[in-house]
Amino acid sequence: MLKLSIMTELELIQIFGTLESLIPLHEDILGRLRDARKPDGSTELVGHILTDWLPCLFSYMPYCSNQVKAKALLDQKKQDRRVQDFLQRCLQSPFSRKLDLWNFLDIPRSRLVKYPLLLREILKHTANDHPDRQHLDEAMLMVQSVVADINRQIGESECQYYKERLLYSEEGQRNQLIDRSKTLCCHGELKNNRGVKLHVFLFQNILVITRSVSLNNQPVSYQLYRQPIPLTQLDLEDLSDGEMRVGGSIRGAFSNTERTKNFFRVSCRAEGQPLTHSFQASDTFNKQQWINCIRQAKEAAVQQLQAGECLEPGPLQETDLDLHRDPGLGKDRGTWSETESDLGLDRSLNSEEDVGSVRGADSGPERAMCTETNEGSKMDDQMVTGGELDMVWVGAEAGAAVDWKMCREKETVSTDQDLSCFFSDGLNSEEDDMTEDDQSGSKEEEEMNVDTEETDFLQCEEMTYRC
Repeated sequence: MLKLSIMTELELIQIFGTLESLIPLHEDILGRLRDARKPDGSTELVGHILTDWLPCLFSYMPYCSNQVKAKALLDQKKQDRRVQDFLQRCLQSPFSRKLDLWNFLDIPRSRLVKYPLLLREILKHTANDHPDRQHLDEAMLMVQSVVADINRQIGESECQYYKERLLYSEEGQRNQLIDRSKTLCCHGELKNNRGVKLHVFLFQNILVITRSVSLNNQPVSYQLYRQPIPLTQLDLEDLSDGEMRVGGSIRGAFSNTERTKNFFRVSCRAEGQPLTHSFQASDTFNKQQWINCIRQAKEAAVQQLQAGECLEPGPLQETDLDLHRDPGLGKDRGTWSETESDLGLDRSLNSEEDVGSVRGADSGPERAMCTETNEGSKMDDQMVTGGELDMVWVGAEAGAAVDWKMCREKETVSTDQDLSCFFSDGLNSEEDDMTEDDQSGSKEEEEMNVDTEETDFLQCEEMTYRC
């Protein structure tokens, strides 16, 4: 691509990162294992080889941490027809095995998370009194520690990236809890009760509701929609199917009942006018994952507050966040998470990649992830990898996986438009007409009845004209 002048050297470095530096590490371990093999093909001891080599896996940290920006830049460059045509030709070539470029770039991360599984299998077939048992146990602890550290670093990199992509329409939306966040529990696309697509971020101590915007050739940014909600002030309500009224207008009165499914509600107990948002997930599974993640994040925030840590919100006096950014640096990371049971919602990997514990950039659009690692949890319970929404709770017990991703279509805005529309009281005329979701149900029903009566009258009048 450099020779074809369709990408610059800096862009290629950003996308491919330190990939080439990982090759010698595996050539080294391959040579050691070959030397340890007997003429008959068997290997008696491998534990000492692994304990000596496993610290080299820390070299994966820079590469995996860069995947957030790499995926975003690659998605951005795919909008260039020359890049798109080149990648399509590669995809159709036999050497690609019908896998796109990102599948190959994600292989190092997916390989890394298999080492704990490999060692666990070796331990299953190693007797307790075997001379290699002690070294294998040490190797298992080492690889768990390495993967956990890399996973933590990936989570912090992802969190920082999305914080830098936030756009504030007014200073009052800035909050210290956003700036202090080091963990992005989950994020992805949800719809409100009017069908408007919103991109919701659940940071470790605050819920941020945004709308995604694309400005020309820049990476996707996220403009805040309404005020962020601190988790210590947040109330969560699971809504039964059919309980939520959709639309509040003629459209809502005659809409299909399918649209009233998979809703949940969050509200804020802060002083002043109550703030309520009703969200619709894409399906029952996504809804439950959101609810579980919000509950766990809120419990953690409340525990921190009770322990005396300062979590009270406040405006930021200084910030480096603004609309104009270097399009070659900040990139949107696609959700990136899978569980051992392959619960990722927007990630299609080879069957070999369905197990793992490190979050990676999604092959799909974006992901949402929960990245908290519980101390003392077993690594085999931490197998997580992570369109348009992905979420991972590293250390979650089997059967309670919270690793997931949601897809979301991004809404684009050309630079020919007046950018002031993004920094006014509403994002557009549609938003100006929106009311807070916390209006009473009785008021909404009255509006629905009025709209329905008007519709009946208009329909009768139209039939009269037709006759």
